[in-house]
Amino acid sequence: MPEQSLDKKQIGHEVESLHPQGSAPGQTNPLQELFDRQAELNKRTGFDPHALRENFDPQVAGVWLNNYLAAMSSEIEELRDCTFWKHWCKEAKNGKRFYLHNLQNARVEVIDMLFFWMSLAQCVGLDADDVVRLYEQKLKINHTRQDTDYSMTNKTEDDNKNVSL
Repeated sequence: MPEQSLDKKQIGHEVESLHPQGSAPGQTNPLQELFDRQAELNKRTGFDPHALRENFDPQVAGVWLNNYLAAMSSEIEELRDCTFWKHWCKEAKNGKRFYLHNLQNARVEVIDMLFFWMSLAQCVGLDADDVVRLYEQKLKINHTRQDTDYSMTNKTEDDNKNVSL
């Protein structure tokens, strides 16, 4: 893979931009490709993220958002089942609580969650570039929180209010 120059920004930490500068002709953005493929799959199941993005309807968005939240919740539980999480099970009693006993399936469940995560992003009108922009903003906040001894007792969402497209 050819090297790409990256923008660097400074806010307490050096955070590299995920936006490559001057991509070579024909070079694809892997995240955008995943989003495009997910949009194709979603359209086959009745949700057209491109149509929603062009003409945002909060009712349609809310219905699909809740559909994908339910699916994501199920995938999270399937991932949890790849560990011995039940404190009353024999394995937990023998000191293996939370032991990851099915790595192969855990990996598949994480990918299933990626499908639904992209669908959730599409439900709120985000594309791959939007995700990267918001991620970079939120990453800076999270580093600042770590730098300033983040505490749940004093937590507010004030630092998130300026995260926007």
